[in-house]
Amino acid sequence: MDRANQVRAVKVMSRVKQAVASLFFFVGLALTASAAWAQGVSSTPPGIAPGVSIEASYILGPGDRVRVIVFNETDLSGDFDVDGRGQISVPLIGEIQAGGGTVRQVERTIEQRLREGFLRDPKVSAQVIGYRPFFILGEVRTPGSYPYVNGMTVVSAVAIAGGYTPRANKREVVIIRAGKEMKATEEMVVMPGDTVRVNERFF
Repeated sequence: MDRANQVRAVKVMSRVKQAVASLFFFVGLALTASAAWAQGVSSTPPGIAPGVSIEASYILGPGDRVRVIVFNETDLSGDFDVDGRGQISVPLIGEIQAGGGTVRQVERTIEQRLREGFLRDPKVSAQVIGYRPFFILGEVRTPGSYPYVNGMTVVSAVAIAGGYTPRANKREVVIIRAGKEMKATEEMVVMPGDTVRVNERFF
């Protein structure tokens, strides 16, 4: 190969390397942008635990509201409030015990009752559409009861109550659940019916 051809070959290889480098640069740029976009889309508001859903294991109680759907039976479907005795009143079958059980248990109970002389093979779906309120006391600006939001944590509960007072001890927060007290961090999930108490600091 003469000198001229060698020079041309070197130039061609240089252009190929530049093209490959540019290709990798733009691919990397696109991947970075895609990741940033995905992170922005899936971001969760501060104080709400991402991906937390309590419905599957949630124990129903007075003040909850349940939607019951009996497939192909619109007259038997509807939204029902759990009363002070923990019961809901369903058309045709009357009162059933919902408090103390999960929505899956409610589904099975209604299906069983409907099979007892009403429907041959009922299919029932139930879900919680309204949770009983939670309570927050102590060193927050506006203590009281508030509507529950699925996935709520201690820090979001405090935010709903107006934030901490200057005398709040953020390390001394207690959750009272089913009569039992437990020490809580700001990231701990709050459940419907919980009482959150923020204690006072003394220095």
